[in-house]
Amino acid sequence: MKNTPQITVEAEKIRLDKWLWQARFFKTRGLAAALLKAGHVRVNGVRVEKAAQCVRPGDVLTFPQAACVRVVRVIAIGLRRGPAAEAQALYDDQAPPVTREAETLISQNPRFEGKGRPTKRDRRKLDLNNSQQLE
Repeated sequence: MKNTPQITVEAEKIRLDKWLWQARFFKTRGLAAALLKAGHVRVNGVRVEKAAQCVRPGDVLTFPQAACVRVVRVIAIGLRRGPAAEAQALYDDQAPPVTREAETLISQNPRFEGKGRPTKRDRRKLDLNNSQQLE
């Protein structure tokens, strides 16, 4: 009798931390596991705290990444961590696209208006105002 390999349901699921790493959402698998352990990831609306949680094609993941919240649908299970084009084929992004205006508002550094560090010119103005008040 031959030993024929049986295809099981196991081949259709993968650990969540490994999938997030393969889909290039995180640079290392350890970063993905840390986010999971902190409880910041949801699978189909249910909070997940274990890196060993399995995901299948069709699952919807919600997690924070940088300054935005990502909502993605798992399309396929990857075999390896390949190039970016291969990684993008693993998921469908459900979040609305970020506009240029919102992107520039996030990336701008605030000038000194009572917030942030004042420039040298601003400090001189403050020093001149303080010295005039003392006279």
